[in-house]
Amino acid sequence: MTRSVVFDMAQDMTLQAIQVMQQGGIVIYPTDTAFGIGCRIDDYAAVDRLFTLRRRPISQAMPVLVSSMEMANLYYDSPSDIVRRLMKTYWPGALTIAAKCHKDLIYSPIRGGGDTVGLRMPNHEVALKIIKAVGVPILGPSANFHGDPTPYRIEDVDPELVKLVDFVMPGICTVKQASTVVDCTDQPYAILRQGAVVLL
Repeated sequence: MTRSVVFDMAQDMTLQAIQVMQQGGIVIYPTDTAFGIGCRIDDYAAVDRLFTLRRRPISQAMPVLVSSMEMANLYYDSPSDIVRRLMKTYWPGALTIAAKCHKDLIYSPIRGGGDTVGLRMPNHEVALKIIKAVGVPILGPSANFHGDPTPYRIEDVDPELVKLVDFVMPGICTVKQASTVVDCTDQPYAILRQGAVVLL
């Protein structure tokens, strides 16, 4: 199989993933850190379904992926200087930044019923292409049942989970380590999970 054929197949699969997500479907897809499972955040039925099939408690917030700082700023509520500095320094990359959000723009379960959201801009061409084409942020938890190991290769994704989604996009995770999660509602911030990014 030639490189051009492989490229065309990858392009076709990316377009399929985009179409499924645009229509409210759930897709397993690669990011820089791990394989994610997501849907568009403005389709509440899809969000509810994702919580159910991942067996995630509705009270536990889910991370959200964006394609740019401009997109993030639409959802953060008056992001602080530290939030803006972290975005500029570490995005795209493996840093999830939790901060106050516009609650009317983000469905309650995504923010765990609170007033913050964890956003990240992945450093992964396929993931960014999907988000840009969908036009809104997408959910970005790892593609596993709640409490199970995080999959860093497509082979590590539970076949039972694969049966429950609408499309699976293969690919390579370059970092193969969870993102660092930082809470910027604390001053100056608090690290909730130490992952691939070490804050300077």
